[in-house]
Parts: sequence; C-alpha cells; structure tokens
Amino acid sequence: MLEEASEEEEEEDGMEAGDRVSRGLQGKKSDLAPVTLAMVEQWKQAAKQHLTPKLFHEIVQAFQAAVATTQGDQEGAEASRFQVMDSAVFNAMVTFCIRDLLSCLQKLLFGKAPKDGTRGAPPSSSPLWGKLRLDIKTYLSSVTQLASCLTEATVAAAVLQHISSAVPYYLTFPPQCRVLLKRMVVLWGTGEETLRVLAFLVLVKVCRHKKDAFLGPILKRMYITYVKNCKFTSPSALPTITFMQRTLTEVLALDSGAAYQHAFLYIRQLAVHLRNAMAMRKKETYQSVYNWQFMHCLHLWCRVLGTLCPSGALEPLIYPLAQVIVGCIKLVPTARFYPLRLHCLRALTLLSENTGTFIPVLPFLLEVFQQVNFNKKPGRMSAKPINFAVILKLSSVNLQEKVYRDGLLEQLCDLTLEYLQGQAHSIAFPELVLPAVLQLKSFLRECKVANYCRQVRQLLEKVQENMEYVRCHRQAVSFGVSDQQAVDAWERQTRAEGTPLTKYYSHWRKLRDREIQLEISGKERLEDLNFPEIKRQRTEKMKVEDRKEFKDLFDLDSDDEEDVFGLSGTGAPGSLRVQHGAEEEEDDEDGGSSSGSEEEVSDLDDGGADVEAGLGPGELQRLAQGPEDELEDLQLSEED
Repeated sequence: MLEEASEEEEEEDGMEAGDRVSRGLQGKKSDLAPVTLAMVEQWKQAAKQHLTPKLFHEIVQAFQAAVATTQGDQEGAEASRFQVMDSAVFNAMVTFCIRDLLSCLQKLLFGKAPKDGTRGAPPSSSPLWGKLRLDIKTYLSSVTQLASCLTEATVAAAVLQHISSAVPYYLTFPPQCRVLLKRMVVLWGTGEETLRVLAFLVLVKVCRHKKDAFLGPILKRMYITYVKNCKFTSPSALPTITFMQRTLTEVLALDSGAAYQHAFLYIRQLAVHLRNAMAMRKKETYQSVYNWQFMHCLHLWCRVLGTLCPSGALEPLIYPLAQVIVGCIKLVPTARFYPLRLHCLRALTLLSENTGTFIPVLPFLLEVFQQVNFNKKPGRMSAKPINFAVILKLSSVNLQEKVYRDGLLEQLCDLTLEYLQGQAHSIAFPELVLPAVLQLKSFLRECKVANYCRQVRQLLEKVQENMEYVRCHRQAVSFGVSDQQAVDAWERQTRAEGTPLTKYYSHWRKLRDREIQLEISGKERLEDLNFPEIKRQRTEKMKVEDRKEFKDLFDLDSDDEEDVFGLSGTGAPGSLRVQHGAEEEEDDEDGGSSSGSEEEVSDLDDGGADVEAGLGPGELQRLAQGPEDELEDLQLSEED
C-alpha cells in the first residue's frame, strides 16, 4: 500500500510540473512582441543612418525569430523576445538582413569610411568586437539555418551570396564555420546548378583562408559526396559528375601535400578492391570493381594527377594508378565489357596526355579490332543506337545487333584519334603508330562493310599524313637520339607549330562536342539537316486518275468480253440456255477466281460437251444450212 501511494504521488507531482511548464511556455509566448512591417522599416532606416550595438541586438533577435518559424524551432523562438507571425513580415525581415545588414555592420566595426587596409582585416580586430560578438554568432547561426531550409532557388542563391560575403565573420567562429561547410558540401552535391556553383565558391573561400583547419575535412566530405552521386550515370547526370570532378580537382590543387595524402589513400583503396576481385574470382568481388563509382573515381584521380603533375608532388602516383586501370581492363576481358574497357582507355588517354607520360594504350584498342568480326551479319536490327558513354556492359541481345558494331567501331576510331593526337608531336611518332597502321590496313583488306571501311580509311589517311610530316621534319635535325634536351625542345616546337593530326582533331572535337550536346538535350543527331521531302499521292486518287486516262481501253475490254461470252468458236451465237446456265454457275460460285472464268470461256470456244448437249439434231442442221440468217440476227441483236 505504501508503494502504491508513493507512485500515485509521483504521478501527481509530474502532472503538476508539466502544467507549470506549459503555463510557463504560454506565458513566454504571450510575452513575445510581434514584429510588424512598420518595425522592420524603422529598423532598416535606423541601421542605414547609424547602427548601434543595441539596435543590432534587436535586429538579430527579430531575425532569429523569423528563421525559427521555417522549421518550427521552439528553442530558437523562446531565445528571442520577438515573434514573427506574418509571411510578409518574414519576407521583409529576411530581405533587409540579407541585403543591407552586413554593410551596416561593417561600418559599425570599422567606421563609416573604412580604408583598404582595414577592409581585409578580421572582424575580431575591431574595438567593438567584444560587445557584438554574441549577437554576430547568433546571426551567423540563423543564416546557416536559413540556407538549409530554403527551397526557392533564387532566394537560396541570394542567401549563399550573402554567406560568401560573410565568410570572414564565419572564420572567427570555428563551430559555426564547420556547420556551414557541411551544409555547403550538401548543396554542392545535390543542389540546383547555380546553388552548386555558389556553394563551391564558399568552400574555396574558406579553404584558402584556413587550410590547416578546414581543408582536410572538406576534402574527405567532398570525396564521399562525389562517390555517392556517381552510383548511377545517365546522359543528364554526366554534366553534374563532370562539374564535381573539376571542382574537387580545384580544391585538391589548393594544397599539393594534402592532395597527395588523399590521392594515395583512395587510389590504394581502389587497388585493394581490384586485388580482392583478382584473388577471389567471385561475382560479388567483380561487382565491387565493375561499377560506375569505381570508374568515376579512376577518372577523377586521372584528372587530379594530370592537373597537379607539373608541381611534381603527385608524380609517384601515376604508375600505380595506371596499373590499377590496366588491371581493371584485364579482369574480365570479354566482349560484354567492351564499354567498360573504353572508359578505362579514355581515362588512360587523359592521364597520358596531361602528365606527358607514355602509356601503351594502342594494344588494348587494336585487340578489339582483332577479336570482333565486323563482317558477321547481325542477328537483330534495332533503330535505337547504343550510347557507350552511359553503359558499362552489354547484354547478349546487344551483341547481336547491328548498332552494337556501328557504335563500337565509332568508339574505337574516336579513341585511337584522341590518343594519337596526344602523341602527334613526338619525334618517334612513325615508329609508335606502325602497329596501328598495319592493323588498320589488315582491317581494310578483310572488312566488306563500306561504312566501316570509310571510317577506318579516313583515320588511316590522317595518321599516315602525320607520319610523313614528322619523318620529313626530323630528317633535318642535327642532334642524336641520346640528346634528351634537344629532343624535348624539338617536340615542344612541333607541338607549338601544330601537326596535321592535331589540326584535324581540333576540328573533329568541335563537331563531336556538338553531337554530345544534342544527345544530352534529347535531340537526334540529324535533326538540323534538311532532307528533301518525297510527296506521294494517295492510292485512291491515283486509281481515279488512271481510270479517267484509260477509260476507252476499259470499254474495249468490256466489249471483247461480251463478244466472247456471246459467240461460239465458229462465230455463231450460243444458245440462251447455255448462257443462262453459265450465269447461274457464276452466281453460285460467288465471285470465283479468274482462272475458273477463263476455263469456262475456253469450254465455250471449243464447243464442249455442255454446248453439244444443249443443241438438238434439228437445230444443228438449221445452223449448217442457213448461217446468213443467223448473222442478220446477230446484227440486230447488236443494234438493240
């Protein structure tokens, strides 16, 4: 009994405490002063004339109350002594703070006319910093919260521009700056295009000022966000992935030391996945390598090494990265994974061209020419082309289609051209492309498809033209092969002057980029071409015109038919009984075939059994004696 009584007392005490808390909240809400448009306008005019610490405190309290309404933040609303109930007041308050408050605060901290030297000074150097510190901290937290809950792109862009201007204030508060950076990374990975760019600018601005404190965490978070966004690839997603690659490369370029640490760690992680796949030989381990995330990570690090290679810090990572890509090609070297092979070869081409390192890419391209039988007749026909840029493997049905061979040969020619144009200035170009020239000539001898031969022949002609150009120019040199400095100088001069292959590639690249843009936008490649339209007349209209034109011919045919059915083979008219019987037979057959009617006509002409059975001996005798009378009857019947 005592225990029950104690439990009931505790419940009553809890209910009383809850009632007191609820009454306290209601009392606080009733004590909150509502913000009106007149108050916002008054604060705005006063801040422009002369902003004071007390006025700034009131404005920050009202702004905090306005932002608290966006996410139902009761704690933030309770911390403020104002209350925003109207959407018009909310818009006016946010607009005032985003547009005008920061410039007024700058004047308050450093004077009305700050000099150039004080404009770049940190806000903490102001003598009024001690009085405004807490209010500025509250304001920055509210701005970050506002940026995380806005859905309208134009308003969010204005807030991000305001945050970019307020970066020096964020740097004085590391906790608030970390929260801001997390939000900026989210917008950089998932926001609208304009918001992605503005968020990236904020990240770069913070990292340039505080590399030691924020660059490492930002790089890790940006890389994880990049990998998450690369899980699926489509024509519409490719521009976003490319944007993230380029911007992440720019952030890594801020500090080569930090870039080397992250590149070494993540390239080693890719190598570990590849090693497990090669050792275990299971479907799960293959899938850990043959996926879009792995491919896009390879492309990212190829771009990073190509961008930062001139500094020399990341040069030791070129060989291991190239080995990982080559191992990825050789893991499952089947025809189904030709698209993945092409992605890997494109990454090796990018790495080789940007770093100036020779990587043997041609053998992997020429191997496909040898393995695929381009003369084989396709098993299926498909009108939709295969977009090799957004696939990693082909189905067994795709391997039987004609569009597969069309797209594969086009990709092989494109990749061969892209790789060779990067080596076109090399003094050893004739020897380098000799295997490719032999393979292309062999292909032209064996291939029977005119369209394939035309593409390969065009590529072969450009390669041979560049071979002749390099061979003629290097014959006039006076240095030897062992003089590396002279060879490098000659190659730099040849690159600057341009070669026939590089000039052709620059023109081809412009046309190819235009085609890619049309594919991304969902248009067809031949949409802009004006083909002549063939106008065909309707079948019914043609029949009517033919009938009018050959009317006389049809009439003659009908008269001949009447004569055939009305006369016997000797020119005498057949009996009415025979003609009537023939008409009844035609009606019974309900539109029989023309062959049947022809047989009946031939029977009538030959004087068949039906005719003989219908004529008596007397009738036959009269016909033999008086044919002239019968001819007169025939003439009379025709006149009638």
